[in-house]
Amino acid sequence: MAELNEEHMIEEIQANIKTGDSLKARLVLDHLSSVDKTTQNRLLYELARADAEFTIPLLNHVLTTFPDLAMELPVIRETLISHLIAYPELLIDGLRNPVILDKTVMIETAGELKLDEATPALIELLGETDDNDILKLIIETLGLIGDPQSVNTLTDYLYAADRELIITSIHALGQVGTPTAMHRLAERMGTDNELDLLILGIFADVQDQVSLEKLNDTLRSHHAHMRIYAKDELIRIGVKSVPVLIENLKETDDDFLVHTLNVLGDIGDESAIMPIRNLLDSVPKNANVRFAAYEALALLPLRKGAYTLAAGLTDKEDHVCVAAARAIDRNFNEILAAGIKNMIRNKDEEARHIVKIITNAQVDNIFLNLAGEDYFQEMALIYLPHSHQDTRNHYIALLKKNRHDEFAARVAGGEVESGAAKVKICAVDDSRMILNIYKATLHELGFEPVLFEFPAGALEWLKNEKPALLLTDLNMPEISGIQLTEGIRKKYNAEELPVVMVTTQSDTQDHEAAERAGVNDILIKPFNADTLKAAMGKFISVT
Repeated sequence: MAELNEEHMIEEIQANIKTGDSLKARLVLDHLSSVDKTTQNRLLYELARADAEFTIPLLNHVLTTFPDLAMELPVIRETLISHLIAYPELLIDGLRNPVILDKTVMIETAGELKLDEATPALIELLGETDDNDILKLIIETLGLIGDPQSVNTLTDYLYAADRELIITSIHALGQVGTPTAMHRLAERMGTDNELDLLILGIFADVQDQVSLEKLNDTLRSHHAHMRIYAKDELIRIGVKSVPVLIENLKETDDDFLVHTLNVLGDIGDESAIMPIRNLLDSVPKNANVRFAAYEALALLPLRKGAYTLAAGLTDKEDHVCVAAARAIDRNFNEILAAGIKNMIRNKDEEARHIVKIITNAQVDNIFLNLAGEDYFQEMALIYLPHSHQDTRNHYIALLKKNRHDEFAARVAGGEVESGAAKVKICAVDDSRMILNIYKATLHELGFEPVLFEFPAGALEWLKNEKPALLLTDLNMPEISGIQLTEGIRKKYNAEELPVVMVTTQSDTQDHEAAERAGVNDILIKPFNADTLKAAMGKFISVT
């Protein structure tokens, strides 16, 4: 091979530029790696001075044909991108030019520029290639551009045979973010849980009306992890999701109502107060709905009309009464104070039940308001000596702090001495109110309750401890009751550690999933001492 003459090469490319002979110029550039750095830079300098229409295809050829050389000479890529940015119409021409085989840089640059005008050319390219890497790049670029006219094309790839293409198209439609794009994503849901969660994440980010409605609809899902994800995201979104959630309160699906009330309570927006009170006024037949409604109101600031909460103290289910007591305590006022005194003054059976609820619920405002009344002290001392030690200690400290020393002494003096060590029962629930009910009920049944608000804490404790039985909720954030049970079964089998799932959820699919995970039995909330005793008695001795 004849030795290359650098000066002749420079003269040749100068002549090629003048005559517009790109073929000969390409032949010169093909020898770039064979000359010294000075000549390389001079050749590229001459090329960069030419018309962009002449320069762009040649730079792209060098960049894609000699990648190692391009790494050594970053000016090649830099100059090409600079020209593409300066002349977007030439970029589009390049995308459509069949002579240019590798259009990667052009595609990437169109995305960075968010060049709407490039959308038709990119869509055409999708139909001309079967290379998955290029297909993914084009789909990603259409997402970056966000042009609504790409929605139909991107939708086609939601049903591709390649999973990576499906995921890429999901993200791209999320970036387009129009209501139509969100509808198309919603239509894709239902066949793959992993993809469904990915789509829900997009809805949570977009937060338009369609997205909020789809997230809201997921509260109906038969899969616990889907419901939990939707609940967490709706809570994170906050006030913006409240109008959609309030509409749910007109529904008749009890599980759906409970999930909705949980979310509204955690969001804490007072616009939900009146719709929740209206729901309670209709006296829902399902006790779990009533409980969830009072639990939500316990987290909300009732400026007016709090007296209506007092009716919850006479509910036939203790769970509901406890939730009502917490809601009253959160919104305590002199009208409620007077009303409760009237309800318990007669010391009849209903009055004694209300006092038991008040003591177990640890509602300080109500308790202190009643602490000076002899009739309250008399009834409270029926229950306090037998209550959990934590509860007694709490009230003794509260009474002393507020100068009710005599009453505190009577509570302390009436403590029932504990006998032998009690059998431990572990209970896991993300509702502190439910945990408080567990504490009182398990203590009443003669067990030592070990309580966890977060399943991760329970799993950590179980590494070194083994209770006689574990009670768990189903719908909990981060780790569901099903996932908790799966974790437990890695260490303890069903005979070594019985697990009873205690849930409001009546869905058959949830129950089947729980059984597959290793749950021994399912107890539907609300529970009381008798129903809890019966459920536990299937696996351990309960006297």
